[in-house]
Amino acid sequence: MSSRPALDVASAPRVFVLDGEREHEVFDVLSITDELLRVRSPLLFEVGEELQVRVEASPTSSNVTVRVRAHIGSTDARVTELEILPATS
Repeated sequence: MSSRPALDVASAPRVFVLDGEREHEVFDVLSITDELLRVRSPLLFEVGEELQVRVEASPTSSNVTVRVRAHIGSTDARVTELEILPATS
């Protein structure tokens, strides 16, 4: 049994970086699986950096921790891979 949250990607998903009580929409979502978010952003997060995010994919919303796994492609078309980390109890 997986400890990762199930994500419904039936509609256009959105990902928000959580910062205390505030949330920031800094990603254009390209694809989502149960283990990986592929996004574009004008911000360049450091590889290995962990972020708290909310993934909204109608009709569900999940708060998860992600780790920046890689940046792929040229500067103009860079794709950031965010690995979804297992939930901790």
